[in-house]
Amino acid sequence: MSDLAERAAGLLGSTVAETRPFAGGSLSSVEFLRLDDGREMLAKSGPSPRAEARMLQAIRAAGVPAPEVFAADGVVLAIERLPDDGGLSLAWADLGRIVRTLHEKTGEAYGWEDDYAFGKLAITNTFSDDWPRFYAENRLLAAARGTGADVERRVEALCGRLGDLLPRRPRPSLLHGDLWSGNVLASNGRISGLIDPACYYGDGEIDIAMLGLFARPTTAFFDAYGPLSAGHRERAPVYALWPALVHLNLFGAGYRGMVEGYLAEAGF
Repeated sequence: MSDLAERAAGLLGSTVAETRPFAGGSLSSVEFLRLDDGREMLAKSGPSPRAEARMLQAIRAAGVPAPEVFAADGVVLAIERLPDDGGLSLAWADLGRIVRTLHEKTGEAYGWEDDYAFGKLAITNTFSDDWPRFYAENRLLAAARGTGADVERRVEALCGRLGDLLPRRPRPSLLHGDLWSGNVLASNGRISGLIDPACYYGDGEIDIAMLGLFARPTTAFFDAYGPLSAGHRERAPVYALWPALVHLNLFGAGYRGMVEGYLAEAGF
């Protein structure tokens, strides 16, 4: 029996009846857990389980489906297991509506109450009222560090122009922050939940750009989400660049072509 399962059960005042590995992300461990009192859930490790719990609760409070949080401490997060049949292709319109609902929840500045991390890569969320500066310092430059001199130089050049490329004060929407297709659960043509968030307040276009990294949102998604601001197509590669840099930083040279492609699209 794993320490993760036992710790989750202890937080909930019970003991483990059954546990087994569950498909999770590349940066955390996930286990299915059934307690002696019959409750079932997922037990998940991560960089900051308490911070992730607050993010999931914020998403749910915005009226967006996400797993219920049962317990969290500094080591484990115990959450609801949601249905998932892998049918995102039938649920793009529902996802568009849900992401719009998420983005309608706004903050007063750009950032988040907690810093976070993707594996070894720290994510600083100190609040700012200057979006291009926040995105340059806390996202692009931080993720580019250590990826190689050529990429670092090109990202620095891009960041020197971000004030011309991005709006200074877009609406500070509640963002999922890691919205790729693998973090979207669907069942029977509807979205059952968004998982593995890295929330902060920022320009909603970044969630949409990230969603296009490994999937192709359909016209139904964009129709349901609603109109995007003028110039969104030009901003898309700038916003997709951050998750591409994260992948290059964490997983290596196989993602260099993706990074260089987005830099080229952005004119750098």
